Amino acid sequence: MPRWAMVIDLDKCTGCGACMAACKMENNVAIVDSKEAQAGRALFWMDMITTYEGEYPTVAAKRMPKPCFQCDNPPCTKVCPVRATYRNNEGLVAQIYHRCIGCRYCMAACPFTTKVFNWYEPQWLEGANKCFNPDVSVRAVGVVEKCSFCAHRLQHVKEVADLEKRPLQDGEYVPACSEICPADAISFGDLENKDSAVYKLSRSYRASRVMEDLGVEPKVYYLSKRVS
Repeated sequence: MPRWAMVIDLDKCTGCGACMAACKMENNVAIVDSKEAQAGRALFWMDMITTYEGEYPTVAAKRMPKPCFQCDNPPCTKVCPVRATYRNNEGLVAQIYHRCIGCRYCMAACPFTTKVFNWYEPQWLEGANKCFNPDVSVRAVGVVEKCSFCAHRLQHVKEVADLEKRPLQDGEYVPACSEICPADAISFGDLENKDSAVYKLSRSYRASRVMEDLGVEPKVYYLSKRVS
């Protein structure tokens, strides 16, 4: 079975936020009001972590895109009392939204804080419902949601491959964030395919995983900046 993974090249990433915008549109992620955002309740499936180094006037900003890390040993699935989140046989950590009871145990268990909670019924601008992606459910109030690596796209390419009676090709299944990135900083593919770009990049001398010592085995790799 495939193991879908992502490699983000921090040497290429410009922090433009295109991945965040594409993720919101692709997955019907609601935009909360300014008061909720200031309370730390903004909804992002793909977040952008920004850190600053140095002192004015020589301040350097470092940006790191942060999706769900789709761990091979996910702690979030172990604490959900209703199995609303689980790891499927292709290594994706899925959410069953109508099963979620909003206890948020999974949010507390996730060391990467990649899950978000719908505190209020999402409010949409007039006509926004015409832009919803019909392949992704619109979540209600009181459920946990997160990045799915655009799993609905995987289902689509699987159906096409089945009709054409062939296996999936490397680069055929691509999440919205990877597709939109203008700097080509986000690579995606199957870690079990030794010919895939992701397999090769994940073994680069620049590759590392966040908090790898926790033993959760995240499937998002980061390539460090090259030393000039």
